[in-house]
Amino acid sequence: MIEYKVVKSSVKNAEENMNLLAKDGWKVVSVSPNIAMLSGVIITFERENR
Repeated sequence: MIEYKVVKSSVKNAEENMNLLAKDGWKVVSVSPNIAMLSGVIITFERENR
């Protein structure tokens, strides 16, 4: 089974956030602009449920 995680991030911190979660087995599925807040991005991750 696959589980998902959605994270709000500033553009400046996006790479750091992606690298930190990758160490725990999370894979980036999508990156979208955060239209509701008019800044930053929303990153969606997935991994196999442990």
